[in-house]
Amino acid sequence: MPQVELSAGTIEYTDTGGDGPVLVLLHGLTMDGSLWDEVVAEFGGSFRCVRPTLPLGGHRIPMRPGADLTLRGIALLTGEFLERLDLHEVTLVLNDWGGAQILLAEQRAERVARLVLTSCEAFDNYPPGIPGKVIGIAARLPGGLALMLRTLRLRAVRRAPASWSWLMKGPMPHALMDRWFAPATDDPQIRGDLRRYALSIPSRQTLLEWAERMRTFTRPVLIAWATEDKIMPIEHAHRLAALFPDARLIEIADSYTLIPIDQPTRLAGILSRFVAETPIRTPGAAAYPCHPERPEQTDHGAPAHRRRG
Repeated sequence: MPQVELSAGTIEYTDTGGDGPVLVLLHGLTMDGSLWDEVVAEFGGSFRCVRPTLPLGGHRIPMRPGADLTLRGIALLTGEFLERLDLHEVTLVLNDWGGAQILLAEQRAERVARLVLTSCEAFDNYPPGIPGKVIGIAARLPGGLALMLRTLRLRAVRRAPASWSWLMKGPMPHALMDRWFAPATDDPQIRGDLRRYALSIPSRQTLLEWAERMRTFTRPVLIAWATEDKIMPIEHAHRLAALFPDARLIEIADSYTLIPIDQPTRLAGILSRFVAETPIRTPGAAAYPCHPERPEQTDHGAPAHRRRG
């Protein structure tokens, strides 16, 4: 797997290569870029898909001592990754973990041409729901994270209410989850990185201030949200659609938070259409192309809220 040296340490990533539009696909806590395997396969090579393994517990190489692994720090590390790989006109796609939105609040999204938020943390929903709060509690208890991760080796625990059964509606990909959990389960340094992140969530006021500052991002934004999500409220999808000047919302049925697992074909189609409908402006162009005044559609064909600049 390719690696890149960043200020916090060595980051592994995958890159399909190719001349298509660049999609940078991000993952959540105790996961890695394999979250997106089925979606990338659906694209059939039409995009250059880059997937960094962020230091959120699913990474295999410990970060440097003293690295900034706070929520803000890992968001800025995402921007550093884009810069180090010299990626431009990126479509940045988030699922579950929402921290990279802070790049917008910090005015460091110059390499981002489009933003896609798919059922992810937003506003003050950090950590999200009961599963997120369990990680926060475990991080505060001596040996808590180690115990939590060991219990997640048991499939019955994964399927328990308020556990991973709230993130995936369909059958659990246990082999994939074994891979996700192994680094933090087996390596105390990786577990320490996860703990540093889990203890870093700032105050509700700070989170909401960051969200408010994101409205200055005027490029195209797609919010693709699972209508049955148990930890990322659908109300947040509508608030995000109203926040950004050029946003559209698509609601996805029959899925929980991990849409790339539950509905990879639908999500791949939605992403492909979004990129096709929002060409990047060329030098001298006045603005991104305007689209006809029509309601965005849900995946059932019913109109969904849309906010236009």
